[in-house]
Amino acid sequence: MAVAETPTPVRREGIPLGRIAGVPVVLAYSWFIIAAFTVIVYGPVLGRSNPALGTTAYIIAFAYAVLLLISVLVHELAHALTARIYGWPTQKIVLNLWGGHTQFESFTASPGRSVLVALAGPAANFVLAGGAWLLLTSVPLGSVADILINIFMWANFLIAVFNVLPGLPLDGGRLVESAVWKATGSQAKGTIAAGWGGRIIVIALAYWFLLRPLLAGEEPEFSLVMITVLVGGFLWMGASASIQQGTLRSRLPLVSAQALASPAVGLPATATVQDAVRYGAAGQNSVVVYGPDGRPQAVVDATALAAVPPAAAPSTAITAVSFALAPGAYVPEWAKGQELITFLSQVAGRHYAVIDHDGRVTGLLSQEAVLAAITGKRQRPDRRPQGQNR
Repeated sequence: MAVAETPTPVRREGIPLGRIAGVPVVLAYSWFIIAAFTVIVYGPVLGRSNPALGTTAYIIAFAYAVLLLISVLVHELAHALTARIYGWPTQKIVLNLWGGHTQFESFTASPGRSVLVALAGPAANFVLAGGAWLLLTSVPLGSVADILINIFMWANFLIAVFNVLPGLPLDGGRLVESAVWKATGSQAKGTIAAGWGGRIIVIALAYWFLLRPLLAGEEPEFSLVMITVLVGGFLWMGASASIQQGTLRSRLPLVSAQALASPAVGLPATATVQDAVRYGAAGQNSVVVYGPDGRPQAVVDATALAAVPPAAAPSTAITAVSFALAPGAYVPEWAKGQELITFLSQVAGRHYAVIDHDGRVTGLLSQEAVLAAITGKRQRPDRRPQGQNR
């Protein structure tokens, strides 16, 4: 009797808040960390500046965290809705410890469109800040409402200004990326330049808020130190990821099935070990086995081939010394770049037969060769038996 496997529960990244304009919104659990931090740090400050508030200061501090959340949500929605104009599908918006991010599905970008989508977020925050300012200057409010609207105004203004700084992962980094992209024709170079811009911003923030006060003999406030470390750490990780992404993208033209494949010949499944030895030219060529339909289905294991005694070679089937390829694990020799990477990511296994326009086998492509071309690092050889394809 077959035993049914218990499905592994999918780990949720947060609390679904529903959809806005068709876009799913998720509140990550990490947001509660920044909410608690805001209450703990800002509550006492608000209480000292407004003693009449008492414990209400902590409620207002939590309301401040919620207003920040709303500001970030509007920021991300602006990205998503602007992207929709260009047909870029939005998978979801995630609100988290670091603010939030809009996750897009695959799309084709251009320098101009990338800038417009990026700047839509800060523009939305400038609009919110302006609306809050008009409300403060034209309508008499109570003390609590006045505090909250004032906080909302400055929060949106600072979010907008901070996000237009010229470095990834901030929106202003897209300006740098697009400018370099337009000038050089290479998005990868633009991404790398914008990533370095992000690192420079982190260094500038660390100097201004931490090192400068220390050099002046002053002690920075603990809350300011924590905010600088948190924000700086987030920016540094994002900038580093952008540099790595740009570097990998710049190597995509080097990923070519024909260039990376080792020479190979194809033999039918009815062939023998003797045929494999003859056509494999004593190990100079890999041998790919194809089935009755002409499609590659296996690869001869060189170690197993060498273990067959010469006397048994004419009578031993080639399939006896072969390991199976994953279904569909063959690519045209002209496949390269992102097209090749996308295809290989959808096919299991570590080996892929390379075929020409006539469907004849010309090479054998390994996963290790592709990874080495992408990363620029030589991959450690896989010690598992060749038959253990993934």
